[in-house]
Amino acid sequence: MGKSASGKDSLYRMLFKTDRLDMKPLVTYTTRPIREGEHEGAEYHFTDIAGMKALEEKGLIIESRVYHTVHGDWYYFTADDGSTDIRKENYLVISTPEAFSKLKAYYGAEHVHPIYIEVEDGLRLSRALERERAQKEPKYKEMCRRFLADCDDFSEEKLRLAGIDRRFVNIDMDTCLKEIIEWILSA
Repeated sequence: MGKSASGKDSLYRMLFKTDRLDMKPLVTYTTRPIREGEHEGAEYHFTDIAGMKALEEKGLIIESRVYHTVHGDWYYFTADDGSTDIRKENYLVISTPEAFSKLKAYYGAEHVHPIYIEVEDGLRLSRALERERAQKEPKYKEMCRRFLADCDDFSEEKLRLAGIDRRFVNIDMDTCLKEIIEWILSA
């Protein structure tokens, strides 16, 4: 986990390509529109409010969050849809401190461990702007909203309350990846 443009998505993909690790993605859900280059079931399961409510009525939603974006409310959530078996497989998921706490409570602290990616705000803002410029239809207003919202979502207090004390500083992607791999293998 980490603030937007911290490199967590890139590191996430790189971890799956690491031969020494045997991890599977825990694919979460969102009601936001699919972005250019994303694929259903890879980054997220893309659904609508009705699909989310159907899972909720079945009692399958573990945790959920709503972001009040400039494009409307977007929900992100994790569902126990039968695709994960935490006792047999190792999973990796991108989440927030709040979601991490709920996943830890649901699956057990012995099964859920945080990998927090940290980047200095100026570098992070520069990366976010570069990424947004590459989109067919840049959404700069939403980029700014996310940047500011992350200050609250990943506040020092929320990190402390979630029990997130280890940080991986992502100035250099290869160095950060190596540190994360070694930490996972030693756990």
